Amino acid sequence: MLDATLKAQLAAYLERLVKPVELVASLDSSPASARTRELLADVAAASPKVTVRESPDPRVPSFLVTTPGEDSGVRFAGVPMGHEFTSLVLALLHVGGHPAKEDAALLEQVRGLSGPLHFETYFSLTCQNCPDVVQALNLMSALNPGITHTAIEGGAFPAEVSSHGILSVPAVFLNGEPFGQGRMELAEIVGKLDAGSSDRDAEAMAARDAFDVLVVGGGPAGATAAIYAARKGIRTGLVADRLGGQVLDTAGIENFPSVPRTEGTHLGAALEQHIRAYEVDLMPRQRAVSLTREDGRLEVGFENGAVLRARTVVVASGARWRNLGVPGEEEYRNQGVTYCPHCDGPLFKGKATAVVGGGNSGVEAAIDLAGITAHVTLLEFGPALQADEVLVRKLHSLPNVTVVLSAQTTEIVGDGRKVTGLRYTSRADGLSHEVPVEGVFVQIGLLPNTDWVRGAVALTPHGEIEIDAHGRTSLEGVFAAGDCTTVPYKQIVAAAGDGAKAALSAFDHLIRSSVPA
Repeated sequence: MLDATLKAQLAAYLERLVKPVELVASLDSSPASARTRELLADVAAASPKVTVRESPDPRVPSFLVTTPGEDSGVRFAGVPMGHEFTSLVLALLHVGGHPAKEDAALLEQVRGLSGPLHFETYFSLTCQNCPDVVQALNLMSALNPGITHTAIEGGAFPAEVSSHGILSVPAVFLNGEPFGQGRMELAEIVGKLDAGSSDRDAEAMAARDAFDVLVVGGGPAGATAAIYAARKGIRTGLVADRLGGQVLDTAGIENFPSVPRTEGTHLGAALEQHIRAYEVDLMPRQRAVSLTREDGRLEVGFENGAVLRARTVVVASGARWRNLGVPGEEEYRNQGVTYCPHCDGPLFKGKATAVVGGGNSGVEAAIDLAGITAHVTLLEFGPALQADEVLVRKLHSLPNVTVVLSAQTTEIVGDGRKVTGLRYTSRADGLSHEVPVEGVFVQIGLLPNTDWVRGAVALTPHGEIEIDAHGRTSLEGVFAAGDCTTVPYKQIVAAAGDGAKAALSAFDHLIRSSVPA
């Protein structure tokens, strides 16, 4: 099941086991069970502390990662390969007593949660967002005996996926009821279960002294700005809705200098690790709502009610997926309307789908989906596709793709539970058409996350922050970088460079403003 390299790596990791681990498998004679049996044999061969035995469970194939003599722990249903192999390795380590690399106070919060809490997560092996959720819930079940978690590979249990009406992953259920959809980190999950955590966060934030530089945003621009500021030895804070930003939604990255290929989740994790290597006061999972100047000092307000003060601010709040803004989009979000073909594409295997958007992301999505789904209809608002020529040629070579140009999407229709079709108007003749589809993948670009600074700094009609060559905005002491600004090319490497520029400009501002007249 595992090649020699992976076996050697697994053996090295499992040397960290503190106590024995037992794998309790529920298997039959199916090919999926045979693969699971082979995987578990390879895992057991990698460490003398790991043993395997079989015991029946309603889900087949599945296996429990537990301590010998106990009947609770982490359960995987299906074969956790692809993105989820790391989740399996971490589950082995955490159940085996290896300490988790999380904040100690957060881990105590997990241990203090009252159960019973029975979680189930449906994931796909191609989903780059799923491992964060699976690993967080696995860790919770390893730490707290009142918490159980089963990670279910949707492709192995299509009947369950269908009965739950799941059309987007990860999909999390708690005690049989929907709990969450999409990427969630450990602290976010704990926050949903612990009602008082938001108030405690706000209290702690409000008690902080003023920063020399406060960075708002955790993507490449914000991370780089924080690193550059901290290296100057000044008091630096970074607050972000999510660390990694839009990068986390990117499947493959092949144009970052010196890194031939990586994945967005890996780059996002590397950015966080780099930030934590410096003296940066890191405040994740916090959303900014206002920017003001009070008594000569800048103040940033947050959704939880806290206010942070700073001498300078770097705005690096990035961008988000642009919505179609048509009837049915919100009603059927995650019920057929989705924004991530890599995550959700496998859920539409053998079904008819549509992609809205003819730029690089839209054409790439259509190419990916053509290999999974029965048919893809790509709709482009303009008279020609905007993607790179090499992508367009590939798209036109696929037999199960239809391209419709000059098409204005007007409505997403459904039966009250899920998407059944998409309506568009031909801009050439004004006629209306309906395409029967079960999935609509929206790929029409990005919107800057700048609503919270509107009125504080100058914005373009498109909502981008106007900056000069130094990253300065119209408000003294406020700088901006990345996809939320007027920079013409929204690229990771460009955002990182602009983050460095903004931090250096902020430092220069601090030096000059501290010199007496």
